[in-house]
Amino acid sequence: MLTRWKINNSFDEQLVNKLQADLSIDKINATLLAQRGITDFDSAKDFFRPSLDKLHDPFLMKDMDKAIARVNLALHNKEKILVYGDYDVDGTTAVALTYSFLKNYSPLISFYIPDRYAEG
Repeated sequence: MLTRWKINNSFDEQLVNKLQADLSIDKINATLLAQRGITDFDSAKDFFRPSLDKLHDPFLMKDMDKAIARVNLALHNKEKILVYGDYDVDGTTAVALTYSFLKNYSPLISFYIPDRYAEG
């Protein structure tokens, strides 16, 4: 499959210079921030040091309430729980984070990450 990069070159040079000066960063990083809609010190701070109140509500995901109810039921009933992930960076990170959290509530937690080559 042929992939083509789409580079966003639409940014204001004055904005880049202002970000570079205000944040004491090099031009490349200031350009990257401008391309992502970061326009001032406060938005850069929110980007680099996000706070919990800025996170998206996880319950906006479809059926999140059902998933949480099922995990709580399994914990209450002392059932085994398998955290199943995938082998890419976000998949292994999600498995590690979920496993680490649930391990605080039950010893019956396991995880599985399929082999990238044998299981695709």
